[in-house]
Amino acid sequence: MNRKISNRALGFAGILSVFFVLSWQGVSFNYDFENFFQQDDPDLDFYQEYRTTFQNDNDYLLLALKNERGIFDSAFLAEALAFSRELHQMEGVDKVISILEQKEPVIGPFGINYRPLLDWSSGETLSKSAENIKKDRQWKGNLFDEQSNTLLLLVENKQMITKEQGDALYANIEQQLKTYEFDGFKTAGKIKAQGAFVALLQEEFSFFLAFAMCGVLFLLWLMYRSWWGVILPFIIIITGIFWSLAFLLLTGGELDVMSVMQPPILMVIGLSGMVHVVNHYQSALTSKLPKEEAIYKAFKALGLPVFLTALTTSLGFVSLYFTNVPSLMWFGVYTGCGVMFMFLALFSILPFALYHLPPLPSSNRELWAKRWAGLLKYLYVNTVNKRKLVFIGFVLITLVAGYCMSRVKTNGYLLDSLPEGHALLEDFRFFDENYGGSKPLEIYLQTADDSGSLLDYQVLQEIKKLEEFIGENYNSAFIMSPLTAVKAVNKAQNRGNAKAFTLPSALAYERMQPLIERIGKTQNLKLWTEDKTEGRLSSRTADNGSLIGKWQKQKLEDFVAKNIDGKLLQVRLTGTSFLIDKSHELVTYKVFTGLGFAFLLVGIIIGFLFRSWRVSFLVLLPNIVPLVWVGCVMYWFGIEFKLSTSIVFAIAFGIAVDDSIHFMTNLRMQMMKGQDLPTALFNTFQTTGKAIVLTTIILVSGFAMLTFSDLEIPWFTGVLVSLSLIFAVLADLFWLPVLLIPFKNVIQQKVNRRLSAD
Repeated sequence: MNRKISNRALGFAGILSVFFVLSWQGVSFNYDFENFFQQDDPDLDFYQEYRTTFQNDNDYLLLALKNERGIFDSAFLAEALAFSRELHQMEGVDKVISILEQKEPVIGPFGINYRPLLDWSSGETLSKSAENIKKDRQWKGNLFDEQSNTLLLLVENKQMITKEQGDALYANIEQQLKTYEFDGFKTAGKIKAQGAFVALLQEEFSFFLAFAMCGVLFLLWLMYRSWWGVILPFIIIITGIFWSLAFLLLTGGELDVMSVMQPPILMVIGLSGMVHVVNHYQSALTSKLPKEEAIYKAFKALGLPVFLTALTTSLGFVSLYFTNVPSLMWFGVYTGCGVMFMFLALFSILPFALYHLPPLPSSNRELWAKRWAGLLKYLYVNTVNKRKLVFIGFVLITLVAGYCMSRVKTNGYLLDSLPEGHALLEDFRFFDENYGGSKPLEIYLQTADDSGSLLDYQVLQEIKKLEEFIGENYNSAFIMSPLTAVKAVNKAQNRGNAKAFTLPSALAYERMQPLIERIGKTQNLKLWTEDKTEGRLSSRTADNGSLIGKWQKQKLEDFVAKNIDGKLLQVRLTGTSFLIDKSHELVTYKVFTGLGFAFLLVGIIIGFLFRSWRVSFLVLLPNIVPLVWVGCVMYWFGIEFKLSTSIVFAIAFGIAVDDSIHFMTNLRMQMMKGQDLPTALFNTFQTTGKAIVLTTIILVSGFAMLTFSDLEIPWFTGVLVSLSLIFAVLADLFWLPVLLIPFKNVIQQKVNRRLSAD
């Protein structure tokens, strides 16, 4: 690249920067649970149709009010009632369910009457009604806890409430809570979780942006000890990040739990590419070449390899598009684009700067160059002399690691990203332990015959068996289904006797049928459709992880197949929790599918360089090592596959394969000069080996920044990607040369043929 082209490249960078400044949209953050659902999934399509018929299963807030003296205290109940009525008046609240204003039907000689569930008009009536509800499993453990220390308010908010509306509603609820003197409170639900996540995302983004900047400046100072050796690369990196972020916002993207990792990732990727170019430029200056010739040779020699490494890194991220999970898909696409923007920034600003700034003082430090040469020579000679031992060692370790990796389980949770001990996580666990769970459970019910009804007695008997199974195997909260209305009527006919909350005999049921639909509508239960052919069974369970969720689903399907009469009732598990569990299960498979695509493209690139598919295969082998070895580390430390860990493999491959690309392009360049393979390998090990080690140190330092995150996804990414990069440099420096030596004749023939053609 000459001076004239470098001036044009800088002009291009200026025009692009001005365009992005003028089109800047402002930073927006988002965290939506549904961004982690698998798209193009029949189960997702089914649920979206299901919730239009019934309702969204997670549009609620669980709110537990605590009273140290017990909830059956008239002063506490009066205060809780006042607060509950304020909730009713808030914009965005559809309904508040609690024992405070709950009325239960009682059928007498003169028809249906509704009496208050809890009466605290006097000490005597409070004591009597408290005694009654404590014996009733319909309420105990459902609307108040077993110890009677907390009272549950189930706040049903507006269906499909937006993030902004949810934030405003929860802030209003919290503000009102502070005006009361409750002994404590716990909350859990979507409107709280989304707001808490976005607040955490904003903190994380600001922290990582600042931390990554400081880290990069420190690394640059260590390497170059020159003002422009620090400021120039920093300007290039910030420019690349700005272009990437502006492009994301311009195209309608938002920052979420995944994209907060972009700044440190792009910084270290940009810095590693810059080190390769500057290191080559410095080496040329050390060899006493004139400055302009050194710049020209650096960009001529490294233009293609740096572009290819940017491309392969980008492909690694883009492979996440195959997951079909929106949050992962767009993180992969936008980070892949960001890598290419970083390449553009590097090659449009750096050449101009090198032409117009003085050489770095580090170019005269021949002592360090000699030390590097001595160390690399020692490593290369020992590797070649003990190549059989090296080969066997890598193969055996990789096979053992592959076996261990195959034993890693897939398991994820709804609040996976939160750190242990986080207040939001503790609140959700409180409801898991005291109220049957915070995780919605939804089961679709349908009569097998279009002429049948869910309120037919035989169908209700099947629903009863299903309810009993759900209660035992899911350890769930109170279950709502069409059977609930029947139980309520039977209880009403027995003057509110708790023991009568059950399916009556067939004869008794015939007499009460006219009352069932009436009570169902009065209570607004939304448990069946107008034609009574479709319905829902709804409850809550503890978040025990997708692994247990998968096992429970299988048990449910087996139970339904063996015990539910398919000619009467059809059953299907659905809901947001089920879809998240399924995403954890499928994302691992989809990530490795995408990796297969990335492996294929990288293989084609390397095959194109050497015109040999055998060489391409050999070069891909060392890039399996970091993935398999990281899988072994996960098994060893009990880390499971899930949304937050599966993506590591795509990121690791995209970055780790850069070492192989740099090694092979330099080897090809050495051989094109007429060197035989052993000589070219040695020279490549001496030159590119140093750059690979330096860039790995930079990359590991950058990804290690992510371990300071409070979120699980960045933390796992930082730890596991750092390990994979260390494993990658070991494989490329020690195993790759050993693999290539036996094929020296094949490689030499390919190069000679290329030289003859030229």
